[in-house]
Amino acid sequence: MTDSTSTPSDEAAQNVALQKAVIVGMQPDQDRHVIDEAVRFARLLSAPLVVAHVDVTRFVTYEDPDGYVHSAPIDINFDAGVAEFEAVQAAAASLLDGTGLTWTARQLVGDPALAIKQLANKLDASLIVVGTRKRGIGESIREFFTGSVAARLTHRQHRSVLVVPLGESVPDSQKEIWPENA
Repeated sequence: MTDSTSTPSDEAAQNVALQKAVIVGMQPDQDRHVIDEAVRFARLLSAPLVVAHVDVTRFVTYEDPDGYVHSAPIDINFDAGVAEFEAVQAAAASLLDGTGLTWTARQLVGDPALAIKQLANKLDASLIVVGTRKRGIGESIREFFTGSVAARLTHRQHRSVLVVPLGESVPDSQKEIWPENA
Protein backbone atom coordinates (compact mmCIF):
# COMPACT_ATOMS: atom_id res chain seq x y z
CA MET A 1 0.00 0.00 0.00
CA THR A 2 1.42 3.38 -0.91
CA ASP A 3 0.35 6.91 -0.22
CA SER A 4 1.36 9.54 -2.74
CA THR A 5 -1.32 12.19 -2.44
CA SER A 6 -3.30 12.31 0.74
CA THR A 7 -5.76 14.79 2.16
CA PRO A 8 -5.67 15.84 5.83
CA SER A 9 -8.54 13.48 6.73
CA ASP A 10 -6.98 10.59 4.76
CA GLU A 11 -3.70 11.06 6.58
CA ALA A 12 -5.35 11.21 10.01
CA ALA A 13 -7.25 7.98 9.30
CA GLN A 14 -4.12 6.34 7.97
CA ASN A 15 -2.18 7.40 11.09
CA VAL A 16 -4.63 5.43 13.22
CA ALA A 17 -4.03 2.31 11.12
CA LEU A 18 -0.25 2.81 11.32
CA GLN A 19 0.08 3.02 15.10
CA LYS A 20 3.20 1.27 16.44
CA ALA A 21 4.71 1.16 12.93
CA VAL A 22 8.36 0.68 12.14
CA ILE A 23 9.60 3.78 10.31
CA VAL A 24 12.47 3.51 7.85
CA GLY A 25 14.19 6.59 6.46
CA MET A 26 14.88 6.07 2.78
CA GLN A 27 16.65 8.02 0.04
CA PRO A 28 16.88 7.33 -3.69
CA ASP A 29 19.47 4.65 -4.53
CA GLN A 30 19.83 3.70 -0.89
CA ASP A 31 21.49 0.42 0.02
CA ARG A 32 18.86 -2.35 0.12
CA HIS A 33 20.20 -3.57 3.45
CA VAL A 34 18.46 -0.69 5.28
CA ILE A 35 14.96 -1.59 4.09
CA ASP A 36 15.65 -5.32 4.52
CA GLU A 37 16.42 -4.70 8.20
CA ALA A 38 13.28 -2.57 8.56
CA VAL A 39 11.20 -5.39 7.04
CA ARG A 40 12.80 -7.89 9.42
CA PHE A 41 11.91 -5.79 12.47
CA ALA A 42 8.40 -4.98 11.21
CA ARG A 43 7.79 -8.72 10.95
CA LEU A 44 9.29 -9.41 14.38
CA LEU A 45 7.10 -6.69 15.91
CA SER A 46 4.02 -7.55 13.80
CA ALA A 47 3.92 -3.89 12.85
CA PRO A 48 3.20 -1.97 9.66
CA LEU A 49 6.10 -0.33 7.86
CA VAL A 50 6.32 3.34 6.93
CA VAL A 51 8.91 4.31 4.33
CA ALA A 52 9.77 7.94 5.03
CA HIS A 53 11.55 10.22 2.59
CA VAL A 54 12.46 13.71 3.74
CA ASP A 55 12.52 16.49 1.15
CA VAL A 56 15.15 18.86 2.51
CA THR A 57 14.37 21.39 -0.24
CA ARG A 58 11.04 22.25 1.45
CA PHE A 59 10.20 23.62 4.88
CA VAL A 60 7.13 23.50 7.09
CA THR A 61 5.04 26.67 6.91
CA TYR A 62 2.38 25.57 9.39
CA GLU A 63 0.59 22.50 10.68
CA ASP A 64 -3.17 22.09 10.98
CA PRO A 65 -4.63 20.97 14.33
CA ASP A 66 -5.26 17.50 12.82
CA GLY A 67 -1.55 17.18 12.05
CA TYR A 68 -1.59 17.90 8.31
CA VAL A 69 1.64 19.70 7.38
CA HIS A 70 1.70 22.56 4.88
CA SER A 71 5.06 23.29 3.30
CA ALA A 72 6.76 25.63 0.88
CA PRO A 73 9.85 25.17 -1.27
CA ILE A 74 13.17 26.75 -0.38
CA ASP A 75 13.89 26.85 -4.11
CA ILE A 76 11.36 27.56 -6.86
CA ASN A 77 12.37 24.30 -8.59
CA PHE A 78 10.78 21.76 -6.25
CA ASP A 79 10.47 19.09 -8.94
CA ALA A 80 13.67 17.49 -7.61
CA GLY A 81 11.97 16.62 -4.30
CA VAL A 82 8.95 15.21 -6.11
CA ALA A 83 11.18 13.11 -8.36
CA GLU A 84 13.14 11.81 -5.36
CA PHE A 85 9.95 10.77 -3.58
CA GLU A 86 8.68 9.01 -6.70
CA ALA A 87 12.00 7.16 -6.95
CA VAL A 88 11.76 6.14 -3.28
CA GLN A 89 8.16 4.96 -3.76
CA ALA A 90 9.10 2.90 -6.81
CA ALA A 91 12.09 1.33 -5.07
CA ALA A 92 10.03 0.57 -1.97
CA ALA A 93 7.26 -0.98 -4.05
CA SER A 94 9.71 -3.25 -5.88
CA LEU A 95 11.26 -4.35 -2.57
CA LEU A 96 8.09 -4.61 -0.47
CA ASP A 97 5.36 -5.87 -2.81
CA GLY A 98 4.89 -9.52 -2.12
CA THR A 99 6.29 -9.37 1.43
CA GLY A 100 2.83 -9.49 2.99
CA LEU A 101 3.59 -6.40 5.06
CA THR A 102 1.23 -3.48 5.39
CA TRP A 103 3.27 -0.51 4.27
CA THR A 104 3.00 3.03 3.03
CA ALA A 105 5.37 5.73 1.83
CA ARG A 106 5.36 9.21 3.35
CA GLN A 107 6.95 12.38 2.04
CA LEU A 108 8.19 14.53 4.91
CA VAL A 109 9.75 17.98 4.67
CA GLY A 110 12.45 19.97 6.41
CA ASP A 111 15.11 18.76 8.79
CA PRO A 112 15.32 14.94 8.49
CA ALA A 113 15.76 14.18 12.20
CA LEU A 114 12.96 16.50 13.29
CA ALA A 115 10.60 15.34 10.52
CA ILE A 116 11.13 11.65 11.33
CA LYS A 117 10.77 12.36 15.05
CA GLN A 118 7.46 14.14 14.46
CA LEU A 119 6.14 11.25 12.34
CA ALA A 120 7.27 8.77 14.99
CA ASN A 121 5.33 10.75 17.60
CA LYS A 122 2.18 10.81 15.45
CA LEU A 123 2.34 7.05 14.91
CA ASP A 124 3.73 6.12 18.33
CA ALA A 125 6.30 4.20 16.30
CA SER A 126 7.88 1.05 17.69
CA LEU A 127 11.24 1.61 16.02
CA ILE A 128 13.05 3.99 13.67
CA VAL A 129 15.47 2.50 11.14
CA VAL A 130 18.06 4.65 9.33
CA GLY A 131 21.23 3.95 7.37
CA THR A 132 24.65 5.37 8.04
CA ARG A 133 25.76 8.03 5.63
CA LYS A 134 27.83 7.32 2.57
CA ARG A 135 31.54 7.99 2.75
CA GLY A 136 32.95 10.95 0.86
CA ILE A 137 33.81 14.62 1.13
CA GLY A 138 30.36 15.85 0.07
CA GLU A 139 28.67 13.84 2.81
CA SER A 140 31.29 14.97 5.32
CA ILE A 141 30.49 18.61 4.55
CA ARG A 142 26.74 17.96 4.79
CA GLU A 143 27.15 16.23 8.13
CA PHE A 144 29.39 19.05 9.41
CA PHE A 145 26.57 21.54 8.86
CA THR A 146 23.55 19.39 9.70
CA GLY A 147 24.92 16.69 12.00
CA SER A 148 24.23 12.99 11.85
CA VAL A 149 20.54 12.18 11.46
CA ALA A 150 21.01 8.96 13.45
CA ALA A 151 22.82 10.72 16.29
CA ARG A 152 20.26 13.52 16.42
CA LEU A 153 17.39 11.01 16.49
CA THR A 154 18.95 9.02 19.32
CA HIS A 155 19.44 12.14 21.44
CA ARG A 156 16.18 13.98 20.73
CA GLN A 157 13.47 11.39 21.29
CA HIS A 158 12.79 8.26 23.34
CA ARG A 159 12.31 5.56 20.69
CA SER A 160 14.90 2.99 19.75
CA VAL A 161 16.84 3.79 16.60
CA LEU A 162 18.43 1.04 14.54
CA VAL A 163 21.39 2.37 12.55
CA VAL A 164 22.19 0.08 9.62
CA PRO A 165 25.73 0.22 8.21
CA LEU A 166 26.00 0.99 4.50
CA GLY A 167 28.54 -0.26 2.02
CA GLU A 168 31.92 -1.62 2.92
CA SER A 169 33.15 -1.44 6.48
CA VAL A 170 36.14 0.76 7.16
CA PRO A 171 39.15 -1.45 8.04
CA ASP A 172 40.52 -1.10 11.56
CA SER A 173 43.88 -0.12 10.08
CA GLN A 174 42.40 2.99 8.42
CA LYS A 175 42.70 5.97 10.78
CA GLU A 176 40.20 8.26 9.09
CA ILE A 177 36.65 7.01 8.56
CA TRP A 178 35.90 9.63 5.88
CA PRO A 179 39.19 10.42 4.14
CA GLU A 180 39.27 13.55 1.99
CA ASN A 181 39.83 11.62 -1.25
CA ALA A 182 36.98 9.10 -0.81
